[in-house]
Amino acid sequence: MQLKRDGAELVHRLSPDRLAELEAFFATVPAGAGHRLSEAARFASIVEPLHELVQGLIGPKARAVRAIAFDKTGDVEARGNWSLGWHQDRTICVQDHHEMPGYERWTRKHGITHVEPPFCVIETMLTARFHLDRVDHSNAPLKIAAGSHQHGLIAEREIDALVERSSIYACLAERGDVWLYATPILHASEASLSSASRRVLQVDFHGGDLPAPLAWLFDRPAA
Repeated sequence: MQLKRDGAELVHRLSPDRLAELEAFFATVPAGAGHRLSEAARFASIVEPLHELVQGLIGPKARAVRAIAFDKTGDVEARGNWSLGWHQDRTICVQDHHEMPGYERWTRKHGITHVEPPFCVIETMLTARFHLDRVDHSNAPLKIAAGSHQHGLIAEREIDALVERSSIYACLAERGDVWLYATPILHASEASLSSASRRVLQVDFHGGDLPAPLAWLFDRPAA
């Protein structure tokens, strides 16, 4: 698959040192469904090898603006298992709640302020998934509807029909693989059928600033 055409591409393989850092990182993260991260410093060295590629795609100011750690396995007693239907990612993480035209559906998750921005913000983002574990058809690979990132904001009532018309790909991965996605792409995930872990660090990137006084969560100066 190719990023521009299909909306997803396998772009990188983590070095042994970076894999060790990712392993240590997941030892500190609560197990189970997506855990939102509040500090970019916790994973900065892991994503650093991708910065040059991402900046070449969305601009020299591109940096991490949101991150989620996923830990899925079919062994529900050990961690957790879940499925997600077809959807677009539509929210971002910001430092504080400031009412602004076009910024809607404010929520708090894991103590972090989330909001749905104008979709033009989502369309200029990239998402990377850093795989700590091998992903085959049994342990819930991310599925994408190829080319769906080119359709802008897709109404909920139109998603099923667009998926039906699209080529569907399962994004299989080896340990250390890094997949890059156009953030607006339609994607889904089944429940895992395996007792093997499927640990993924998902990081969103953007190359611009939000309208003041809004600010990306990770742009907050380090304490």
